[in-house]
Amino acid sequence: MTTSLYTDLYELTMMQAARRAGTADRRCTFEVFTRSLPEGRRYGVFTGIGRVLDALADFRFDERDIDHLASLDLFDDDFLAFLADYRFTGSLSAYREGELFFPNSPVVRVDATFEQGVVLETLILSILNHDSAISSVGSRMKLAAAGRPLIEMGSRRVHEEAAVACARSAAIVGFGATSNIEAGRRYGIPTVGTSAHAFTLLFDSEADAFRAQIDSLGAGTSVLVDTYDIREAVRIAVEIAGRDLGAVRLDSGDLAAAAREVRAQLDELGATGTQITATSDLDEYRVFELREAPIDGYGIGTRLVTGGDHPAQGFVYKLVEREGEDGTMVPVAKKSADKATIAGRKRAYRVLGADGRATHELILPHQSGAEEDTLILPPGKQVRPLHVTLIDQGRCLDELGQQERIQRARQVHDAAIAELDDSVLSGQDGEVILPVVLSADAVTD
Repeated sequence: MTTSLYTDLYELTMMQAARRAGTADRRCTFEVFTRSLPEGRRYGVFTGIGRVLDALADFRFDERDIDHLASLDLFDDDFLAFLADYRFTGSLSAYREGELFFPNSPVVRVDATFEQGVVLETLILSILNHDSAISSVGSRMKLAAAGRPLIEMGSRRVHEEAAVACARSAAIVGFGATSNIEAGRRYGIPTVGTSAHAFTLLFDSEADAFRAQIDSLGAGTSVLVDTYDIREAVRIAVEIAGRDLGAVRLDSGDLAAAAREVRAQLDELGATGTQITATSDLDEYRVFELREAPIDGYGIGTRLVTGGDHPAQGFVYKLVEREGEDGTMVPVAKKSADKATIAGRKRAYRVLGADGRATHELILPHQSGAEEDTLILPPGKQVRPLHVTLIDQGRCLDELGQQERIQRARQVHDAAIAELDDSVLSGQDGEVILPVVLSADAVTD
Protein backbone atom coordinates (compact mmCIF):
# COMPACT_ATOMS: atom_id res chain seq x y z
CA MET A 1 0.00 0.00 0.00
CA THR A 2 1.36 3.42 -0.92
CA THR A 3 1.07 6.53 1.25
CA SER A 4 1.24 9.13 -1.52
CA LEU A 5 -2.49 9.91 -1.64
CA TYR A 6 -2.57 10.78 2.05
CA THR A 7 -1.95 14.20 0.57
CA ASP A 8 -3.89 17.40 0.05
CA LEU A 9 -4.66 18.07 -3.60
CA TYR A 10 -2.97 21.45 -3.61
CA GLU A 11 0.42 19.83 -3.08
CA LEU A 12 0.11 18.26 -6.54
CA THR A 13 -1.41 21.29 -8.25
CA MET A 14 1.50 23.38 -6.94
CA MET A 15 3.98 20.83 -8.23
CA GLN A 16 2.50 20.81 -11.72
CA ALA A 17 2.32 24.60 -11.91
CA ALA A 18 5.92 24.94 -10.70
CA ARG A 19 7.09 22.40 -13.29
CA ARG A 20 5.41 24.36 -16.06
CA ALA A 21 7.00 27.58 -14.75
CA GLY A 22 10.46 26.02 -14.57
CA THR A 23 10.86 26.50 -10.79
CA ALA A 24 10.03 23.01 -9.52
CA ASP A 25 13.67 21.91 -9.38
CA ARG A 26 14.85 24.85 -7.28
CA ARG A 27 16.57 23.74 -4.10
CA CYS A 28 14.46 24.48 -1.02
CA THR A 29 14.40 24.05 2.73
CA PHE A 30 11.13 23.37 4.51
CA GLU A 31 10.81 23.38 8.29
CA VAL A 32 8.21 22.07 10.72
CA PHE A 33 7.50 24.12 13.85
CA THR A 34 4.65 25.33 16.02
CA ARG A 35 4.07 29.00 16.74
CA SER A 36 2.83 28.38 20.28
CA LEU A 37 1.96 25.72 22.83
CA PRO A 38 -1.55 25.23 24.23
CA GLU A 39 -2.20 27.54 27.16
CA GLY A 40 -0.65 26.17 30.34
CA ARG A 41 1.59 23.65 28.59
CA ARG A 42 5.19 24.06 29.71
CA TYR A 43 6.72 22.01 26.90
CA GLY A 44 5.79 19.74 24.02
CA VAL A 45 7.05 16.23 23.26
CA PHE A 46 8.12 15.43 19.71
CA THR A 47 6.92 12.01 18.54
CA GLY A 48 5.86 10.44 15.27
CA ILE A 49 9.07 10.85 13.28
CA GLY A 50 9.66 7.10 13.47
CA ARG A 51 6.30 6.58 11.76
CA VAL A 52 7.14 9.31 9.25
CA LEU A 53 10.24 7.40 8.15
CA ASP A 54 8.18 4.29 7.44
CA ALA A 55 5.52 6.31 5.64
CA LEU A 56 8.13 7.99 3.42
CA ALA A 57 9.54 4.60 2.47
CA ASP A 58 6.13 3.84 0.95
CA PHE A 59 5.61 7.28 -0.58
CA ARG A 60 5.30 6.53 -4.27
CA PHE A 61 2.56 6.64 -6.88
CA ASP A 62 1.58 3.20 -8.18
CA GLU A 63 -0.63 2.43 -11.14
CA ARG A 64 -3.87 2.71 -9.17
CA ASP A 65 -2.79 6.06 -7.73
CA ILE A 66 -1.93 7.41 -11.18
CA ASP A 67 -5.23 6.18 -12.61
CA HIS A 68 -7.14 7.97 -9.87
CA LEU A 69 -5.23 11.21 -10.38
CA ALA A 70 -5.81 10.99 -14.13
CA SER A 71 -9.55 10.70 -13.51
CA LEU A 72 -9.56 14.13 -11.86
CA ASP A 73 -8.80 15.82 -15.22
CA LEU A 74 -6.36 18.20 -13.55
CA PHE A 75 -2.99 16.80 -14.50
CA ASP A 76 -1.21 16.41 -17.84
CA ASP A 77 0.49 13.25 -19.01
CA ASP A 78 4.00 14.63 -18.44
CA PHE A 79 3.25 15.37 -14.79
CA LEU A 80 1.61 12.00 -14.21
CA ALA A 81 4.67 10.29 -15.72
CA PHE A 82 6.87 12.27 -13.30
CA LEU A 83 4.73 11.12 -10.37
CA ALA A 84 4.98 7.50 -11.48
CA ASP A 85 8.76 7.73 -11.06
CA TYR A 86 8.70 9.84 -7.87
CA ARG A 87 11.00 8.82 -5.05
CA PHE A 88 12.16 11.18 -2.33
CA THR A 89 15.86 11.84 -2.91
CA GLY A 90 16.26 14.78 -0.56
CA SER A 91 17.46 14.92 3.05
CA LEU A 92 15.58 15.14 6.32
CA SER A 93 16.87 16.15 9.74
CA ALA A 94 14.81 16.24 12.91
CA TYR A 95 14.83 16.42 16.67
CA ARG A 96 15.27 13.00 18.26
CA GLU A 97 11.98 11.28 18.86
CA GLY A 98 10.98 11.83 22.49
CA GLU A 99 12.77 15.20 22.63
CA LEU A 100 11.07 18.29 24.04
CA PHE A 101 10.15 21.25 21.86
CA PHE A 102 8.96 24.82 22.35
CA PRO A 103 7.43 27.62 20.25
CA ASN A 104 9.38 28.01 16.99
CA SER A 105 11.53 24.91 17.59
CA PRO A 106 12.40 23.67 14.04
CA VAL A 107 11.64 20.04 14.85
CA VAL A 108 11.99 18.84 11.24
CA ARG A 109 14.01 20.21 8.35
CA VAL A 110 13.57 18.94 4.78
CA ASP A 111 16.20 19.85 2.17
CA ALA A 112 15.08 18.99 -1.35
CA THR A 113 13.89 20.47 -4.59
CA PHE A 114 10.52 22.20 -4.39
CA GLU A 115 8.70 19.36 -6.15
CA GLN A 116 10.41 16.76 -3.96
CA GLY A 117 9.69 18.54 -0.69
CA VAL A 118 6.35 20.28 -1.00
CA VAL A 119 4.43 17.06 -1.65
CA LEU A 120 5.44 15.69 1.76
CA GLU A 121 3.73 18.44 3.77
CA THR A 122 0.39 16.80 4.46
CA LEU A 123 1.73 13.35 5.30
CA ILE A 124 4.42 14.67 7.64
CA LEU A 125 2.06 17.06 9.43
CA SER A 126 -0.76 14.56 9.79
CA ILE A 127 1.54 12.14 11.62
CA LEU A 128 3.49 14.64 13.73
CA ASN A 129 0.49 16.75 14.74
CA HIS A 130 -1.39 13.71 15.97
CA ASP A 131 1.41 11.79 17.65
CA SER A 132 3.01 14.80 19.35
CA ALA A 133 -0.35 15.92 20.73
CA ILE A 134 -0.73 12.54 22.44
CA SER A 135 2.79 12.41 23.81
CA SER A 136 2.67 16.02 25.02
CA VAL A 137 -0.35 15.43 27.24
CA GLY A 138 0.78 11.91 28.11
CA SER A 139 4.06 13.21 29.50
CA ARG A 140 2.15 15.54 31.82
CA MET A 141 0.08 12.59 33.01
CA LYS A 142 3.23 10.57 33.64
CA LEU A 143 4.68 13.37 35.78
CA ALA A 144 1.40 13.79 37.66
CA ALA A 145 1.37 10.07 38.44
CA ALA A 146 4.67 10.47 40.34
CA GLY A 147 6.03 7.05 39.44
CA ARG A 148 2.81 5.05 39.57
CA PRO A 149 2.26 2.94 36.43
CA LEU A 150 -0.04 4.09 33.64
CA ILE A 151 -2.06 2.10 31.10
CA GLU A 152 -3.22 3.56 27.79
CA MET A 153 -6.80 2.44 27.18
CA GLY A 154 -8.42 4.90 24.77
CA SER A 155 -8.97 2.75 21.67
CA ARG A 156 -12.76 3.11 21.76
CA ARG A 157 -12.54 6.90 21.56
CA VAL A 158 -10.66 7.40 18.29
CA HIS A 159 -10.23 6.08 14.76
CA GLU A 160 -8.94 2.52 14.72
CA GLU A 161 -5.54 3.40 13.24
CA ALA A 162 -5.25 6.47 15.48
CA ALA A 163 -5.72 4.15 18.44
CA VAL A 164 -2.61 2.19 17.48
CA ALA A 165 -0.59 5.36 16.97
CA CYS A 166 -1.80 6.71 20.32
CA ALA A 167 -0.49 3.64 22.10
CA ARG A 168 2.91 4.16 20.47
CA SER A 169 3.15 7.82 21.52
CA ALA A 170 1.99 6.99 25.04
CA ALA A 171 4.62 4.26 25.35
CA ILE A 172 7.36 6.75 24.44
CA VAL A 173 6.46 9.04 27.34
CA GLY A 174 6.25 6.26 29.90
CA PHE A 175 2.89 4.47 29.71
CA GLY A 176 3.80 0.89 30.52
CA ALA A 177 0.98 -0.94 28.74
CA THR A 178 -1.92 -0.57 26.33
CA SER A 179 -5.31 -2.21 25.98
CA ASN A 180 -4.90 -2.30 22.18
CA ILE A 181 -3.90 -5.69 20.80
CA GLU A 182 -2.75 -4.37 17.41
CA ALA A 183 -0.43 -1.91 19.13
CA GLY A 184 1.00 -4.84 21.04
CA ARG A 185 1.58 -6.81 17.87
CA ARG A 186 2.92 -3.94 15.79
CA TYR A 187 5.07 -2.19 18.38
CA GLY A 188 5.71 -4.78 21.08
CA ILE A 189 3.89 -2.76 23.76
CA PRO A 190 2.62 -4.95 26.64
CA THR A 191 -1.15 -5.43 26.43
CA VAL A 192 -3.49 -5.74 29.40
CA GLY A 193 -7.21 -6.16 30.00
CA THR A 194 -9.65 -8.31 31.94
CA SER A 195 -13.35 -7.41 32.03
CA ALA A 196 -15.94 -4.65 31.80
CA HIS A 197 -19.23 -4.04 33.58
CA ALA A 198 -21.01 -5.96 30.82
CA PHE A 199 -19.26 -9.13 31.94
CA THR A 200 -20.55 -8.76 35.50
CA LEU A 201 -24.05 -7.93 34.28
CA LEU A 202 -24.09 -11.07 32.16
CA PHE A 203 -24.17 -13.34 35.20
CA ASP A 204 -26.95 -14.01 37.71
CA SER A 205 -24.70 -12.84 40.52
CA GLU A 206 -21.49 -10.87 40.95
CA ALA A 207 -19.94 -13.91 42.62
CA ASP A 208 -20.62 -16.00 39.52
CA ALA A 209 -18.94 -13.36 37.35
CA PHE A 210 -15.86 -13.13 39.56
CA ARG A 211 -15.62 -16.90 39.80
CA ALA A 212 -15.73 -17.24 36.01
CA GLN A 213 -13.07 -14.58 35.51
CA ILE A 214 -10.74 -15.96 38.16
CA ASP A 215 -11.21 -19.49 36.85
CA SER A 216 -10.23 -18.27 33.38
CA LEU A 217 -7.43 -15.82 34.19
CA GLY A 218 -6.17 -16.89 37.61
CA ALA A 219 -6.13 -15.26 41.01
CA GLY A 220 -3.69 -12.61 39.80
CA THR A 221 -6.34 -10.99 37.62
CA SER A 222 -7.89 -7.56 38.20
CA VAL A 223 -11.61 -7.49 38.99
CA LEU A 224 -13.94 -4.56 38.47
CA VAL A 225 -15.65 -3.91 41.79
CA ASP A 226 -18.02 -0.97 41.29
CA THR A 227 -20.85 -2.51 39.26
CA TYR A 228 -23.06 -2.76 42.36
CA ASP A 229 -21.75 -2.33 45.92
CA ILE A 230 -17.98 -1.87 46.16
CA ARG A 231 -17.53 -3.22 49.66
CA GLU A 232 -19.49 -6.37 48.96
CA ALA A 233 -17.65 -6.87 45.65
CA VAL A 234 -14.26 -6.65 47.34
CA ARG A 235 -15.35 -9.17 49.98
CA ILE A 236 -16.56 -11.62 47.34
CA ALA A 237 -13.47 -11.22 45.16
CA VAL A 238 -11.07 -11.97 48.01
CA GLU A 239 -13.22 -14.86 49.17
CA ILE A 240 -13.00 -16.43 45.70
CA ALA A 241 -9.42 -15.55 44.72
CA GLY A 242 -7.89 -15.59 48.16
CA ARG A 243 -5.23 -13.25 49.43
CA ASP A 244 -3.37 -13.51 46.12
CA LEU A 245 -6.00 -11.47 44.25
CA GLY A 246 -4.00 -9.36 41.81
CA ALA A 247 -5.94 -6.10 41.74
CA VAL A 248 -9.29 -4.40 41.94
CA ARG A 249 -10.37 -1.64 39.61
CA LEU A 250 -12.41 1.43 40.52
CA ASP A 251 -14.16 3.14 37.63
CA SER A 252 -16.63 5.64 39.13
CA GLY A 253 -17.49 7.95 41.99
CA ASP A 254 -15.11 9.59 44.43
CA LEU A 255 -12.01 7.60 43.55
CA ALA A 256 -9.89 8.90 46.42
CA ALA A 257 -12.47 8.08 49.10
CA ALA A 258 -13.28 4.73 47.53
CA ALA A 259 -9.60 3.82 47.29
CA ARG A 260 -9.01 4.57 50.97
CA GLU A 261 -11.97 2.41 51.98
CA VAL A 262 -10.97 -0.42 49.67
CA ARG A 263 -7.36 -0.35 50.82
CA ALA A 264 -8.44 -0.63 54.45
CA GLN A 265 -10.82 -3.48 53.62
CA LEU A 266 -8.23 -5.39 51.59
CA ASP A 267 -5.72 -5.09 54.40
CA GLU A 268 -8.30 -6.29 56.92
CA LEU A 269 -8.97 -9.32 54.71
CA GLY A 270 -5.26 -10.10 54.51
CA ALA A 271 -5.00 -9.16 50.81
CA THR A 272 -2.22 -6.67 51.51
CA GLY A 273 -0.59 -7.29 48.14
CA THR A 274 -3.74 -6.67 46.11
CA GLN A 275 -3.36 -3.45 44.14
CA ILE A 276 -5.92 -0.76 43.35
CA THR A 277 -6.22 0.60 39.83
CA ALA A 278 -8.26 3.72 39.06
CA THR A 279 -9.92 4.57 35.75
CA SER A 280 -12.90 6.84 34.83
CA ASP A 281 -12.08 9.73 32.45
CA LEU A 282 -8.83 10.62 34.17
CA ASP A 283 -6.59 13.46 33.08
CA GLU A 284 -3.38 14.89 34.51
CA TYR A 285 -5.29 17.16 36.89
CA ARG A 286 -7.29 14.33 38.45
CA VAL A 287 -4.24 12.10 38.61
CA PHE A 288 -2.40 14.86 40.47
CA GLU A 289 -5.31 15.23 42.89
CA LEU A 290 -5.16 11.48 43.59
CA ARG A 291 -1.48 11.50 44.58
CA GLU A 292 -2.25 11.05 48.27
CA ALA A 293 -4.81 8.28 47.70
CA PRO A 294 -3.72 4.61 48.04
CA ILE A 295 -3.95 4.01 44.30
CA ASP A 296 -1.30 1.84 42.67
CA GLY A 297 -1.87 2.69 39.02
CA TYR A 298 -4.10 4.43 36.51
CA GLY A 299 -5.82 3.54 33.27
CA ILE A 300 -6.30 6.58 31.04
CA GLY A 301 -8.31 6.76 27.83
CA THR A 302 -10.29 9.67 26.42
CA ARG A 303 -8.26 12.56 27.81
CA LEU A 304 -5.05 10.98 26.56
CA VAL A 305 -5.98 9.90 23.06
CA THR A 306 -7.74 13.20 22.27
CA GLY A 307 -4.68 15.21 23.30
CA GLY A 308 -6.33 16.66 26.40
CA ASP A 309 -8.59 19.02 24.40
CA HIS A 310 -5.75 19.71 21.95
CA PRO A 311 -5.98 16.88 19.39
CA ALA A 312 -3.55 18.57 16.97
CA GLN A 313 -0.21 19.91 18.10
CA GLY A 314 -0.27 22.95 15.81
CA PHE A 315 2.78 22.11 13.69
CA VAL A 316 3.09 23.83 10.31
CA TYR A 317 5.35 23.01 7.36
CA LYS A 318 6.82 26.15 5.82
CA LEU A 319 9.27 27.05 3.09
CA VAL A 320 12.07 29.03 4.78
CA GLU A 321 14.75 29.08 2.07
CA ARG A 322 14.87 28.57 -1.68
CA GLU A 323 17.30 28.80 -4.55
CA GLY A 324 17.38 32.09 -6.43
CA GLU A 325 17.90 32.62 -10.14
CA ASP A 326 21.64 32.98 -9.59
CA GLY A 327 21.89 29.67 -7.72
CA THR A 328 22.35 31.15 -4.25
CA MET A 329 20.01 30.27 -1.40
CA VAL A 330 17.58 33.01 -0.40
CA PRO A 331 15.85 33.10 3.02
CA VAL A 332 12.09 33.56 2.65
CA ALA A 333 9.28 34.18 5.16
CA LYS A 334 5.60 34.96 5.42
CA LYS A 335 4.70 38.45 6.60
CA SER A 336 1.03 37.66 7.30
CA ALA A 337 -0.48 39.11 10.46
CA ASP A 338 -0.30 36.59 13.34
CA LYS A 339 1.27 34.03 11.00
CA ALA A 340 4.67 35.50 10.23
CA THR A 341 7.54 33.01 9.98
CA ILE A 342 11.28 33.25 10.65
CA ALA A 343 13.23 33.17 7.40
CA GLY A 344 16.19 30.93 6.74
CA ARG A 345 17.45 27.42 7.40
CA LYS A 346 18.08 26.84 11.10
CA ARG A 347 19.97 24.70 13.56
CA ALA A 348 18.79 24.18 17.14
CA TYR A 349 20.53 23.55 20.45
CA ARG A 350 19.59 22.86 24.04
CA VAL A 351 21.65 25.11 26.32
CA LEU A 352 22.67 23.55 29.64
CA GLY A 353 24.08 25.04 32.80
CA ALA A 354 27.02 23.69 34.80
CA ASP A 355 24.60 21.48 36.73
CA GLY A 356 23.34 19.85 33.53
CA ARG A 357 19.94 21.57 33.74
CA ALA A 358 18.48 23.10 30.58
CA THR A 359 18.30 26.89 30.54
CA HIS A 360 17.44 27.87 26.94
CA GLU A 361 16.47 26.63 23.51
CA LEU A 362 18.87 28.28 21.06
CA ILE A 363 17.90 28.55 17.39
CA LEU A 364 20.47 29.89 14.93
CA PRO A 365 20.58 30.45 11.16
CA HIS A 366 22.57 27.81 9.34
CA GLN A 367 23.69 27.63 5.75
CA SER A 368 23.48 24.28 3.99
CA GLY A 369 26.85 22.57 4.06
CA ALA A 370 28.31 24.92 6.69
CA GLU A 371 30.38 23.62 9.55
CA GLU A 372 29.01 23.33 13.09
CA ASP A 373 28.36 26.71 14.68
CA THR A 374 31.09 28.23 16.83
CA LEU A 375 29.26 29.41 19.92
CA ILE A 376 30.46 31.84 22.55
CA LEU A 377 28.38 31.34 25.67
CA PRO A 378 28.59 32.59 29.27
CA PRO A 379 30.94 30.61 31.54
CA GLY A 380 29.42 27.34 32.71
CA LYS A 381 27.09 27.04 29.71
CA GLN A 382 27.25 24.18 27.23
CA VAL A 383 25.07 23.04 24.36
CA ARG A 384 23.89 19.84 22.79
CA PRO A 385 22.72 19.85 19.15
CA LEU A 386 19.08 18.87 18.67
CA HIS A 387 19.02 17.92 14.98
CA VAL A 388 20.06 14.51 13.70
CA THR A 389 20.10 13.52 10.04
CA LEU A 390 17.61 10.72 9.40
CA ILE A 391 17.49 10.71 5.59
CA ASP A 392 20.52 11.64 3.49
CA GLN A 393 19.87 12.12 -0.23
CA GLY A 394 17.00 9.68 -0.15
CA ARG A 395 18.73 7.04 1.98
CA CYS A 396 17.24 6.37 5.42
CA LEU A 397 20.00 6.29 8.05
CA ASP A 398 17.79 5.01 10.87
CA GLU A 399 17.67 1.24 10.37
CA LEU A 400 16.11 0.35 13.73
CA GLY A 401 12.78 -1.44 13.90
CA GLN A 402 9.80 0.24 15.51
CA GLN A 403 10.20 -1.50 18.86
CA GLU A 404 13.80 -0.36 19.12
CA ARG A 405 12.81 3.16 18.05
CA ILE A 406 10.23 3.32 20.85
CA GLN A 407 12.78 2.18 23.43
CA ARG A 408 15.31 4.74 22.22
CA ALA A 409 12.70 7.51 22.18
CA ARG A 410 11.67 6.68 25.75
CA GLN A 411 15.29 7.09 26.84
CA VAL A 412 15.55 10.40 24.98
CA HIS A 413 12.40 11.65 26.64
CA ASP A 414 13.46 10.61 30.13
CA ALA A 415 16.82 12.34 29.68
CA ALA A 416 15.20 15.54 28.35
CA ILE A 417 12.78 15.69 31.28
CA ALA A 418 15.66 15.15 33.71
CA GLU A 419 17.32 18.29 32.33
CA LEU A 420 14.37 20.49 33.35
CA ASP A 421 13.88 22.39 36.54
CA ASP A 422 12.07 20.34 39.18
CA SER A 423 9.11 22.73 39.02
CA VAL A 424 7.88 20.83 35.98
CA LEU A 425 7.53 17.55 37.86
CA SER A 426 3.96 18.20 39.03
CA GLY A 427 2.69 17.94 35.47
CA GLN A 428 0.55 21.01 36.08
CA ASP A 429 0.04 24.22 34.11
CA GLY A 430 2.56 27.05 34.02
CA GLU A 431 4.67 29.21 31.75
CA VAL A 432 6.76 27.64 28.97
CA ILE A 433 9.66 26.11 30.88
CA LEU A 434 12.51 27.26 28.60
CA PRO A 435 12.97 30.57 26.79
CA VAL A 436 13.57 30.27 23.05
CA VAL A 437 16.32 32.62 21.87
CA LEU A 438 17.58 33.39 18.37
CA SER A 439 21.07 34.57 19.26
CA ALA A 440 23.86 33.21 21.43
CA ASP A 441 24.10 36.71 22.90
CA ALA A 442 20.63 36.19 24.38
CA VAL A 443 21.84 33.25 26.46
CA THR A 444 22.22 34.71 29.92
CA ASP A 445 23.49 33.46 33.24
